Amino acid sequence: MTSLITRLVRPAVLSMLLVAPVLGQSTQTAQTPMIQLPDALDFLSLSRVSETGSYLAGQLALSELRTDEAARYFSQAARADWDNPVLVERAFIAYAADGQIGQAAATAKHLLELDPNNQLAELLIATEALKERRYDAAEELLGQIGLDSFTGITGGLLRAWALVGDNRKEEADALLDQLGATGLEDFLVFHRALMAEAAGETDQAIELAGRAFDAEPFVARIVEVYARILANSGRFEEAKDVLAEFENRGLNHPVVNVVREQVEAEQRPGVFATSVQVGAAEMFHGIGVALARDGSMDLAVVFLRLGLYLDPSADVIALALGQIFDSAGQHEAANRIYEAVPATSTMKPTAIVRIATNLDATGDREEALRRLSNIVATRPEDLEAVSVLGDLLRYDEQYTEAADAYTKALDLTGGENPSDWRFYYVRGIAHERAKQWPQAEADFLKALELNPDQPQVLNYLGYSWVDMDMHLERGLEMIEKAVEAQPQDGYIVDSLGWAFYKLGRIDDAVATLERAVLLMPNDPEINDHLGDAYWRAGRKLEARFQWNVAASVDEVGNVRERVTPKLANGLPDEDVNVREAASQ
Repeated sequence: MTSLITRLVRPAVLSMLLVAPVLGQSTQTAQTPMIQLPDALDFLSLSRVSETGSYLAGQLALSELRTDEAARYFSQAARADWDNPVLVERAFIAYAADGQIGQAAATAKHLLELDPNNQLAELLIATEALKERRYDAAEELLGQIGLDSFTGITGGLLRAWALVGDNRKEEADALLDQLGATGLEDFLVFHRALMAEAAGETDQAIELAGRAFDAEPFVARIVEVYARILANSGRFEEAKDVLAEFENRGLNHPVVNVVREQVEAEQRPGVFATSVQVGAAEMFHGIGVALARDGSMDLAVVFLRLGLYLDPSADVIALALGQIFDSAGQHEAANRIYEAVPATSTMKPTAIVRIATNLDATGDREEALRRLSNIVATRPEDLEAVSVLGDLLRYDEQYTEAADAYTKALDLTGGENPSDWRFYYVRGIAHERAKQWPQAEADFLKALELNPDQPQVLNYLGYSWVDMDMHLERGLEMIEKAVEAQPQDGYIVDSLGWAFYKLGRIDDAVATLERAVLLMPNDPEINDHLGDAYWRAGRKLEARFQWNVAASVDEVGNVRERVTPKLANGLPDEDVNVREAASQ
């Protein structure tokens, strides 16, 4: 799915999102007032400079996902030049990204007067029609969009849902057959299952949901839907097997947990897509998440907003939207979304954990730890809360307490699932920082037992051995394997250079550490390591330069303390015998 989006989204849609308007080429001054515009302005008083400034401010705001500001700036620019299609388009997109779908639809309708072929505007207006159950209008509008672009494929799937709503399921199936020819069948089969269940075609729904599960057995939504459909048909044992396969891999999700409780009680969970709007919202959810993974954050936000518009109760979509805002550093915007999740929602505990995490991100770690500790005290089986508490305690350098939290997490998971490698890894870090090396080493080795090729674990254990002059050859092999997996990671490349240094391969150490400095130019540890390598290579002026850099960029002071005597006296003579013994 993501690879197809990569091929289609940029030429089809992102060119619209990124194009700069020709601000001086409007055919005339604004004559048509925008519908329900906030903040009445005197259009004629706006100068070309303020129009350009509003546009540029809007571009920056949208790139940073400050969507409320983007909507305000772009609306100002559009009102100054109401017949400029690019400005109107930017305003429409910003309104949609900010969740102002009514304003977005009104602006999109004017955009189509200026640019009748704008597919994204047609898609939004059709979504509005589908929301209002005007299925024939939505189908007619979407039928004008070809299926040879990203927007066209999205519109085709939305059109299929409109056909289902209009009781034209056979036509919907035929349309999906056309879409399947584009390479989207693995994605479409899930929606085929939802449509079949909505149409009462139970056997077909089970067969299609099974195919979706076979293709992607680790996607919580697919697991939830497949188990629902089976249980709704009274096939509880098969539903339990589906849920067990998901959970036996160490996977966990609130929506799956709810269905599991119902299945274990042999209760029928009910149809997932209770309406066409719910089904179409899930379509926007799936594509929005794929867009976010592809890096198209602004368009992902628009699609997730449309999903919430169609199904305001879809808290899974709300959390996906909040996560995108979090990734952009817009924690306050994310928290507004999390806080709006109802207390009765299955996703509310996750929302509360994320609010606490965001408190830490905005500088209030003490309050974040207090809230997370309360959550864990009241819900000790909440794996996400326990895990995040462990992470924040580790960031706060409360290493013993962090290790205890990770132990609780492993108690909850059983400690033998492939995904449990992370808990052993982070607990190992906590033990290592608490100077409990035997426990740390055991955890790192267990993490590698569960995930032998994990580059972060290979690097951490390999570097730790090398830095302590232990198992140098074995540590080098681990680090080389990590570098092969992540060759652009400056920290891992630094580990390789330091291993070469410890083994006396100074030329290799210099070349590798120089590459690490290029990847991470202001890291004090890496600059310090390169300084040591330069000194051993006889390049003493360059060594002192690197040590000076290390001291100047060290905000904590540990590296500065370490390099001070080296700046004064250089490095002591090497102890070759110690190195040779350590490499054994």
